[in-house]
Amino acid sequence: MVTIFQESNLTGPASTRPQQELSRLLTAAVISAEFRKMLLSNPDMAISSGYGGESFHIPGEEKKRLSAIQATNLADFASQAQRVESTWHGSRYSAAD
Repeated sequence: MVTIFQESNLTGPASTRPQQELSRLLTAAVISAEFRKMLLSNPDMAISSGYGGESFHIPGEEKKRLSAIQATNLADFASQAQRVESTWHGSRYSAAD
């Protein structure tokens, strides 16, 4: 199966919102089995290492919460990450930013 992936899904300015960075993180895990394995076994290392030469720009508290996720598969990680992400809404990251 051939998957067409636009690089812009992984790259982005350092000023992106944490929600956008979470999307980039999960996209990397979907397209790379190796990155997915690292994300599931050591989320902090995966987030800190980045993917494809690109860094994930996730602020400290958000990164800490994502790094604490313990999941056995990507669907479980994404579900837990979505719950974590829901706490970001209404914080310093608003739609007006």
